[in-house]
Amino acid sequence: MSDRFSYHCQAQCPDTGARAGVFVTPHGIVETPRFMPVGTLANVKTLTPDQLQSTGAQMVLANTYHLHLQPGENIVSGAGGLHRFMAWDGPILTDSGGFQVFSLSEMRSITEEGVTFRSPRDGSMIHLTPERSIAIQNALGADVIMAFDECPPYPASPEAVDLATQRTERWLRRCIDAHKRPEDQALFGIVQGGVYPELRAKAAASLEQLDLPGYAIGGVSVGEPPELIEKIVRATTPLLPEYKPRYLMGVGTYREMAQAIAAGIDLFDCVIPTRLGRHGAAFVQGERWNLKNAKFREDYRPLDESCSCYTCQNFTRAYLCHLVRSQELLAYTLLSLHNVTELVRFTQRIRQAILDGRFATEFAPWLSASA
Repeated sequence: MSDRFSYHCQAQCPDTGARAGVFVTPHGIVETPRFMPVGTLANVKTLTPDQLQSTGAQMVLANTYHLHLQPGENIVSGAGGLHRFMAWDGPILTDSGGFQVFSLSEMRSITEEGVTFRSPRDGSMIHLTPERSIAIQNALGADVIMAFDECPPYPASPEAVDLATQRTERWLRRCIDAHKRPEDQALFGIVQGGVYPELRAKAAASLEQLDLPGYAIGGVSVGEPPELIEKIVRATTPLLPEYKPRYLMGVGTYREMAQAIAAGIDLFDCVIPTRLGRHGAAFVQGERWNLKNAKFREDYRPLDESCSCYTCQNFTRAYLCHLVRSQELLAYTLLSLHNVTELVRFTQRIRQAILDGRFATEFAPWLSASA
């Protein structure tokens, strides 16, 4: 790991694998465990960078695939890199594009060399290889970049998943060779293996030998039931190096995060808080509320009386209901602002509980199968 990156574990839960730590990057620290908002196209939808900072977010994501299509990595690089382009001075992570290509199953073909797919934007053919993914991410300039991987679908046979997992490791080695900025960009490897613990264990052991700056668990939340997600995360996480950050990709519900933290995960991302906000919904005290509901029309209380976000400190449920029913753009900003704050705050509360030695008791309801 470059001297500009480090991970330090500050406390561990004696009853679970949960841990609180600090991940140091060139653009600041990330206090873990931490939820990371998704800014696919170099913006967290509906939020300004100042609003995003007010949520308590410390690290955000952007997506290699989408930014390659629009506006193109050369434009981002010409602006001085992602941090300047999107006016966010904190840490940034870029996804390799592997999951987005996986989602284009009807429009792509996979070979050992890479993936060829038709652009959903203009119909042109695009060839994405491990080397190309890394070159794009080097140009974008995020603090953490992800290896290009093959994400097997669910369900898939053990044989098919094994082939994809082995190819992911071969592609990772090509990513390492292609990486031109290891001093200021940390390359994370991705553990695949589907829902098969033995394949996950084999992949984790192989990736650990490469001594990467960080490790991610990918290929979860792709259609499998929640109990299988928990099983895979619980079995795989302890196999990853203790002295490196651990990232669970594409997961962001209360229960999923709490259970993953109990297994030893440090970082999460999910589009759900802003997506729900754009559909008129909010996370409140662990529940999902639809602000279109008539019961909110004359409710003059804050959305969440315990929340310190701008939305909850200034506006009532009645006003938010009015905005949502009127399809006012402000509704999407205010609800997204609260939702991102709520998920960041949830992981902040867990972090403090780990530091205080009360995680297993305080968050027990979220760790049970019925949560």
